[in-house]
Amino acid sequence: MSEPRLLQTGPMTERFSRRLAAQYAVTPLWLQPDPDAWLEQHGGEIDIVVSSAFYGCGAAQLQCLTRVRAICHFGVGYDSVDVAGAQRRGIVISNTPDVLNDCTADLAMGLLIDTARRIAWGDRFVRAGTWAAGQKFPLASKVSGKRLGIVGLGRIGAVIARRAAGFDMELRYHNRSAVAGSPYRYEPSLVELARWADFLVLALVGGAGTRKLISAEVIDALGPQGVLINISRGSVVDEAALVAALVEGRLGGAGLDVYESEPSVPAELLKLDNVVLTPHVGSGTEETRLAMEMLVLDNIASFVASGKLLTPI
Repeated sequence: MSEPRLLQTGPMTERFSRRLAAQYAVTPLWLQPDPDAWLEQHGGEIDIVVSSAFYGCGAAQLQCLTRVRAICHFGVGYDSVDVAGAQRRGIVISNTPDVLNDCTADLAMGLLIDTARRIAWGDRFVRAGTWAAGQKFPLASKVSGKRLGIVGLGRIGAVIARRAAGFDMELRYHNRSAVAGSPYRYEPSLVELARWADFLVLALVGGAGTRKLISAEVIDALGPQGVLINISRGSVVDEAALVAALVEGRLGGAGLDVYESEPSVPAELLKLDNVVLTPHVGSGTEETRLAMEMLVLDNIASFVASGKLLTPI
């Protein structure tokens, strides 16, 4: 492909945008005065789309991009991309798997430990002068030796499992089907996994197939001593049911990195000391974001040179 035209649907890092613009003719869609009007007028000139979890490439956008042959996506999850529409047109899609496994798994364990041991709560307790005033901090829950249920034993889920093994945790998992060769026990019933687990960690993909998979029934099965950890997508949880269970004491706690309507977080969660909240930073380290950026650039370069992607979905 000679002189391809690229469309970047949303901002990433300044470093990435500079590198992309230095190598290709790229249009930053979010900087256009009227992005929808720009797409209607110029969408047919674009060969490659660069998207991300926050700034994907939906059906309406794709309809305007009549010449596009590839979508190079920044992130492992691609539910913000109209995958079905792209595939019908023969448009290939890449993502950035594996390079973010470690950091996302690290955050999952961090949220689990923080929620159980009340670290962030304890930090607020000390900073507010409550400890110095003579009040006692409530006892927390042990992590080592507890039962961990993982929903989604894929790349990231498997790394979480390895880390949990270091805490002598007993592991079971739920997938659409059992993972061949897995050393962990497969639980075909999500409700039964939640009922068994002390901690339930969500590491599954987003999209229509998993929307609100973690239902009120699953949350109630986890129970008033259970803790829910979500580092996948906010859409996989019935957020209203989660908030109600936490407020009413029917769920013991939650560590959340993702939400249904980001960056909006339910106001009720902000008031709860047994909830730890982070701003969707599973891959948010310098090392991992650089590796993700380079993989996107490598996918673009490979497609321009050969018509093939390095990490197709």
